[in-house]
Amino acid sequence: MTSEQKSDLVQYRMTNAMKTLAEVEVLVQNRLWNIGVNRLYYACFYAVSALLINSDISTRTHAGAIKMLGLHFVNKGLISEDKGSFYTKLYTMRHKGDYEDFIDYVESDVTELILPAKIFINQVQELLTRQ
Repeated sequence: MTSEQKSDLVQYRMTNAMKTLAEVEVLVQNRLWNIGVNRLYYACFYAVSALLINSDISTRTHAGAIKMLGLHFVNKGLISEDKGSFYTKLYTMRHKGDYEDFIDYVESDVTELILPAKIFINQVQELLTRQ
């Protein structure tokens, strides 16, 4: 992948992160809590994938993205431990909501995650700007 292609892909992923984050507003208005958790996770995932691509770190799984984020960014103090834990929590909630029976999130589950997701994505964007 050329430098220009990498840059385009990073920008595409960050644009997807912001678009996906905007979808959550509609889901909250329609009381679609499990899907709201899903979209919050994916918004953050797109941002993490942009960061990993920009840093030439490859992974093939969501768990791998969590591991690489921790190894290359949280452990080095570039992303705070609480932000890394937040991303892991979102992954766990999304996975449960998508694949387990009798998981029915409620309004507060989703609304409590929105601001931290925005902060997380903004922190990733700041790291990308500095790289």
